[in-house]
Amino acid sequence: MSLVLPEAEGTITVTPPALAGLVIQAAEAVDGVEVHRGRRRLDIDVTLGEARVRLELTARYGLVLPEVARSVQEQVADALVTMCAFRVGSIDVSVEEVE
Repeated sequence: MSLVLPEAEGTITVTPPALAGLVIQAAEAVDGVEVHRGRRRLDIDVTLGEARVRLELTARYGLVLPEVARSVQEQVADALVTMCAFRVGSIDVSVEEVE
């Protein structure tokens, strides 16, 4: 289901693949992180302008995992606020693999 944002001049439609791409790019901007692909690896819910995100990722061996997860949360939150003007309800990060 596409997200439709009403504006004074009209509406803006953000498709689910575009929103997923935004979240993935933001998360993978953190050094040593790769987001798992597939439907169950990334979940984005936007209700009344508030975003909730759940994502699973792989981190490079040697990184401090809690720091990596916090950095991913910050990057994703910043992207959602900056690019879509959403409020961030939650960003749940699960480190599923270390490579």
